[in-house]
Amino acid sequence: MSIDIRRISLGQLALYATVSIAYRVESVLRVEVMDGGLGGLRLVEERLAEPYVKDYDAQGEGGCGLSNIWPREFDISRWGLFLAYGGDRPAGAATVAVDTEGIYMLEGRKDLAVLWDIRVQPGARGQGVGTALLDHAAAWARQRGCSQLKVETQNVNVSACRFYLARGCHLGAIHRYGYRGCPEVADEVMLLWYLNL
Repeated sequence: MSIDIRRISLGQLALYATVSIAYRVESVLRVEVMDGGLGGLRLVEERLAEPYVKDYDAQGEGGCGLSNIWPREFDISRWGLFLAYGGDRPAGAATVAVDTEGIYMLEGRKDLAVLWDIRVQPGARGQGVGTALLDHAAAWARQRGCSQLKVETQNVNVSACRFYLARGCHLGAIHRYGYRGCPEVADEVMLLWYLNL
């Protein structure tokens, strides 16, 4: 598939949101704690007896829909928003956050970018769209003086973890209690990946 990636404006978030972020959860990475944590943590993949579909845009009261929440919650004027086309309709999308006041994921660093969101239409998955978007996001962040790209995912998104690992990211943190304040995902584990640029 020939992939064309285009930067979009804030006014095109509704088009961006037409790209589905939903995926099927068939296994999870369970955190195994050794010697109370002093011996380290290990991720062990476990198949689920009852798989389910996870859709971040539909979570919580009113959904987490990016077109509703992002511009209201954050100053996204410096962020990079991208659509990937494999034809006349969006096949994927990605957003990169840089140099934004109040974004804890940026760790107060000017040299860190966050891959805030990446999504690929179900029918386009496995065709290089995600790789093209990740590469584009990394290049865009590098052009803005960033030395690392940070990515957050969860232990319920095993395919995303494999994707990031295969593309050179390294697991920098396992936060077992990262979502305890969000009842609908309180049992999920936050996994933070870093890509050196």
